[in-house]
Formats: sequence, C-alpha cells, structure tokens
Amino acid sequence: MASLIGLTVSAFLINTSEFIPVGLLTDIAGSLGVTEAKAGILITGYSWTVTLFSLPLMLVFSRMRPRKLLLLTLFVFSLGQFLSVIAPGYAFLMIARICVASSHCIFWSIASPLAVRVVSRKHRSLTLSAIVTGTSVAMVAGMSLGRLIGLQIGWRMTFMCVASVAVLTLVYLTAVFQNLSSGAAFSVKNMPELLRNRRLMLIYVICALWATAYYTGYGYIEPFLRRVANFPDGTVTIVLMLFGGAGLVGSMLFYRFYDFHRHAFLCSTLALISAALLMLRVSASGAATVTGVCIAWGIAVLAFNVSFQSLRQDVGTLFGGIVCTNAGIGNIGYAGSFFSVAALIICFFFLSASVPGENAEH
Repeated sequence: MASLIGLTVSAFLINTSEFIPVGLLTDIAGSLGVTEAKAGILITGYSWTVTLFSLPLMLVFSRMRPRKLLLLTLFVFSLGQFLSVIAPGYAFLMIARICVASSHCIFWSIASPLAVRVVSRKHRSLTLSAIVTGTSVAMVAGMSLGRLIGLQIGWRMTFMCVASVAVLTLVYLTAVFQNLSSGAAFSVKNMPELLRNRRLMLIYVICALWATAYYTGYGYIEPFLRRVANFPDGTVTIVLMLFGGAGLVGSMLFYRFYDFHRHAFLCSTLALISAALLMLRVSASGAATVTGVCIAWGIAVLAFNVSFQSLRQDVGTLFGGIVCTNAGIGNIGYAGSFFSVAALIICFFFLSASVPGENAEH
C-alpha cells in the first residue's frame, strides 16, 4: 500500500505539471512576450515528445529493474521542473517541458503495470481506477492551486512547488518501493505482432482522434473562458476546478459500469465529449450553461481516459492554435468535435466486435 500511495502522488504531480500551462496560458504568454497560440505550442511540444519518444525510450529502458526506472523517471521529472523555474525565455522553457515530457513517457508506460503488481489480484481494477483518478485530482486541486499560485506570485513559483513535492516523493519512494523483477523485455522484433493486432490498432486510432479533439478545446479553455465567456480570473479558476472535479464522477461511473457494458460505455463517453465540444461556443453566452458543458465534458473525459489509459498523446493543441489564429478562439469546440465525432463513428461501428467480453479478465 505504501508503494501505491507513492505512485498515486507521482501520477498527481505528473498530471498537475502537464496541465499547468493550460491554466496559466495567458500569463505565460505575457511573461515571455509571445502570443497565446505560440504559448500553446508548449503543450504541443510536450505532447509530440510523448508521442514520438514513448516507444523508443521504453525500448531503451525496458531491461532496467522497475524500482530503478521509476526513481530515475522521478529524478528527470524533478530536473525538468527546476529548469522550468529558471527558464530565461521561450526556447529554454520548451526544452524544460520536453525534459518533463520524457519522464511522462516512461511514467505512464510503467505506472499501471507497477500498480497492479504491488496489490492483490482482487484489487487490481480499483487500483487502476485510483491511479488514473490522480489525473482528475490534478485537474481539480493541482492545476487550480497551481493557477492560484501563478496568478499571485508568478507562474514560475507553480513549477517550483511541483518540483519541491516531486523531490519529497522521490525520497519517499526510494525508502518504500519494493524491488520487483523486470519481466520480459520488449524489443523491435515484437513490433510486427503488435501491428497485426486489429483491436490494438483501432484503439490507437480512437485514442489519437479523442486526444486531438480534447486538446483542441481544452488546451485553450482558459483564454476561451476569459475572452469568449467573459469570466473574471476567479471564475475561470472555479470552472476549471469543477471540470476536474467532474472527472471523479467519470471515474466512479467507470468502476461501476465499464466491466458490464464496455462498448456502450465507450460510445457514450465519446458521444458526451462530442456534444460538449459542439455546445461550447453556443453555451458561452450564459455562465450556468458554459459551466454545465464543462462539467459534462469533465465527466466524459476522465471516464474515457480510464478506459483507454494506455495512450494519452495528442496533436490537439497545435490544431487548436491554428484555429485560434485563423478562425477565432470561440471556434475551438467546433474544431475539436470533428475529431471526437470521427472517433465515435469508429468506436460504434468498428470496435464493438473487438472489445473483450463483459466480465472478461484483463
């Protein structure tokens, strides 16, 4: 249990760090003297690093013992946070974010497998849900607290706080995390077998479309709420907290329904994400309506993310930046919905025969 607590805190920190630029995008852009669209590229660079480096990094480090790899990952993560604090300009901050993203690649490749190995078999489903729920908690407490710190004393201090807690977590895991066997190493020779797996390829396509849809909208939700919905800073923080808090509901729905209605559950979450993105612009005229849309969006995102937690890469913020620059920030929801609807169609018509049977063993 002590190891699981450390992993959960690590998940919270890594996702807090991932979402910090979302909540402070306007302030980071102003501080560095760049546009919001260019500041959004910090999120895109992070995402592309995860996309391109996840497999190569795991091929390199797959033979390392799990405990050593986990501790190395947290060390690199902490280093990236400190580099973000001292970044003198945009290019240096991008390098620091790439450093953090590299640790993200490895952590989310090993977190779930390690989590289920440190608990009994009957608690594995609950353990997976708890680990991924760290994402939602990061969106509620982590990103919102980071935003509050950033607005009061500067966005650099937000990264400093994350770095400090990360170092403490590293020390804690050094003391409590048990030694585990490395298991069978994955190699390039195994790639053809993966590419022939139709179910896995469909999941990758759906995840890529979903993530593009999500970050097209969410990557710019802070300036959207300020400029299109005309929310003051305090209200923006509250709405972002509600968005993340709603994710806890999505996690509970997953734990309650997914094993028994898998295909229907996946399609429902994608349908709700699509509806939220399509409604984002039209709901911005009223504080209650746009807040309700964000809550529904948060529920669906976390529910989907727990179901497809093995892949979280995206190109969405790059596309979102293009939309902001050329079509206006108010249209990010419409642009994102294009990808989520495509994912929904693929999931509904092509994935049903590929989803493992209800109550099946993972």
